[in-house]
Amino acid sequence: MKLTGAQALIKSLEMEGTEVMFGLPGGAILPVYDPLIDSSIRHILVRHEQGAGHMAEGFAHATGRPGVAMVTSGPAATNIVTPLCDAYMDSVPIVVITGQVPYTVIGTDAFQECDTVGITMPVTKHNWLVTDPQDIPRIVREAFHVATTGRPGPVLVDVPKDVSNQMMDWYWPDSVDMPGYKPNVKGHPKQIKDAARLMAEAERPVIYAGGGILKARAADALRQLAELIGAPVVTTLMARGAFPDDHPQCLGMPGMHGNYTSVTSMQKADLLIALGSRFDDRVTGKVGSFAPGAKVIHVDIDPAELGKVRRPDVPIVGDCRLVIQELVKAVESEKHKRDWPDLDPWWHQLREWQERYPLHYEQLEDGPLKPQFCIDMLRDHTPDDTIVVAGVGQHQMWTSQRWKFNHPYTYVNSGGLGTMGFAVPASIGAKVGMPDRMVWAIDGDGCFQMTAQELVTASAERIPVKIGILNNAYLGMVRQWQELFYEERYSEVYLSPDLPDYVKWAEAMGCVGFRVDTPEDVEPTIEKANSIDDRPVVVDFRVDYKEKVYPMVPAGGSNDDIILDPAHDKPGGR
Repeated sequence: MKLTGAQALIKSLEMEGTEVMFGLPGGAILPVYDPLIDSSIRHILVRHEQGAGHMAEGFAHATGRPGVAMVTSGPAATNIVTPLCDAYMDSVPIVVITGQVPYTVIGTDAFQECDTVGITMPVTKHNWLVTDPQDIPRIVREAFHVATTGRPGPVLVDVPKDVSNQMMDWYWPDSVDMPGYKPNVKGHPKQIKDAARLMAEAERPVIYAGGGILKARAADALRQLAELIGAPVVTTLMARGAFPDDHPQCLGMPGMHGNYTSVTSMQKADLLIALGSRFDDRVTGKVGSFAPGAKVIHVDIDPAELGKVRRPDVPIVGDCRLVIQELVKAVESEKHKRDWPDLDPWWHQLREWQERYPLHYEQLEDGPLKPQFCIDMLRDHTPDDTIVVAGVGQHQMWTSQRWKFNHPYTYVNSGGLGTMGFAVPASIGAKVGMPDRMVWAIDGDGCFQMTAQELVTASAERIPVKIGILNNAYLGMVRQWQELFYEERYSEVYLSPDLPDYVKWAEAMGCVGFRVDTPEDVEPTIEKANSIDDRPVVVDFRVDYKEKVYPMVPAGGSNDDIILDPAHDKPGGR
């Protein structure tokens, strides 16, 4: 069967099971948009290419399947670099197709030409420049394979316009042959036995669960291991929901804005069982003073992560789910050989910290509206399996702290890159991927203004996401740093409480808009928002600009220097 390169590209995407893609057409990719009319693939027309990339990410976060985005050359390709980098940092599988100027004129500075492959090489697992239409099925097959195996991540296929128009003989490869790409998924048996022996000796163990647990579909395996050894579990920003927050062994989130018990448990541990986590600087603080007395078991699919930040005593390269399943067997064997350590004293200490240093805020009836109160009300008045999407900043940390994530794949956020503007498009992608689930994005006013135009996409496509803006009229996290570390010199962080009018803006984009100024209006407004399911909803929560995120570990400081809320033990706090 003879097809054009463009037809072969669309057919290849169909063969990979692509049901939806996010994109925006332009000159160099135009040949590929033509056969899309006759395709089974649903195309969602975005208002900015960055939105396409973040929607693909949100789709992948929520479903576990690769998100697909397609844009044209030049500025379109550079606009999608941010989502590519975001996906690269957070190991999110997305496949991006970019148009390119004709192969015959590459290098002549043709209209809308840029070196897309060169620009994206540092922020993709792999990328391809197609030079022959006959290669398209093979390359697409390879692209999906690379994006979804080993450590997941973004890939890019750059397709010159003349290659799209040339003819090829259709085929579909039965398998992928990439000799240089062989991810190791099974952990080494000796290392697994050594890890079990360390667990059998630890009196203050902590399971340090990272985003790799979710990528490996290892939540059930993690729970089995945790209950078997009886150790507390901390779940990083990217792992929230990987272990249920309502489980008695869950300590919650560690890190710069983690709770006191979670942060301090790692500092005092004698064994860290790091599963799919990468010892990020936001978790470790000053590396030299992080968990000084702890031995380390480190399990990761990416061998480059082992020893990158902290030298492990037992490094294990492999897929988290498969390795944890083997660890369970090894621990069960070890338990038959010896008495297991008594962890009661450790748990007594942890419970004492939890009781003494809870998260704190105070919502007065006649006082300013607290952002934490808004999140608590959203949490308490939405279904248990609601998918929550956060932007980046104070609201992200409050959401991570206060929401109860009892199901995996219910928290979508930008971790490694910290991309402001992530929430709105990512929530749209998540809702497209999981249309039967309620999706709430919790955003800041600074983040919202970066990508709010994608709500036009949501309205046009009837994608009923719900956006809660914690509007404090500031770039809140930057303001917090300036207040604490720059002698209250507030340089360029004030946004204004009056510009824009978020209700009018929401309505102009085809959404329903609400404004909330007082605590008593929070619950009824959330109920109204939840009852609307035929269009997007935006709720402008006017919150206290003075509120800061606590606890906080100063940047570059030791986790032992954690700063607590000055009023953490004030009577009447929530």
